[in-house]
Amino acid sequence: MHPTHTVRSPEAEPQLSPLSVASLLSRARILQRAALGGTVRPLLRGKNLGLLCEAPPDEAQALFRRAAEELGAHVAVMRSSLSAASPLQEVQHTARMLGKLYDAVECQGLDSGLVRRIAEHAGVPVFDGAAMKAHAADQLSELLGDATSRGDNRRFILQALLLESIG
Repeated sequence: MHPTHTVRSPEAEPQLSPLSVASLLSRARILQRAALGGTVRPLLRGKNLGLLCEAPPDEAQALFRRAAEELGAHVAVMRSSLSAASPLQEVQHTARMLGKLYDAVECQGLDSGLVRRIAEHAGVPVFDGAAMKAHAADQLSELLGDATSRGDNRRFILQALLLESIG
């Protein structure tokens, strides 16, 4: 696991490192070519991902699920009962449980400080809105060209991020 991929949040990390950008783009281009050729492989088969969110189903949740499931992962969607005011012990216990159940966790709509606390104790990659448009990785989708739609490019970038972190 690359430590630079453990927590992603626009507030905590407004830009990806040049190495991360190059690596993500390279992987995303490989995924893009595979999709165009009809040869998408289940590279995350057997992986279980958690999607911790506060909002009702939306585009970002659907994008995360599609990206992960297309690569063979299973995604469990959960509502969070945690908040920024939750006691540290409750956050630690929940984070450890998430780490036992999932290979990675995507948090959407949660306070960034809370996501960082979860990441500290989960022991697995924890993303702060990686599938959301405000995320730094989303901007990379514009660099994949127009061979595929912007939505597909966003999915390829997200898949590359998942593969770099847990693949």
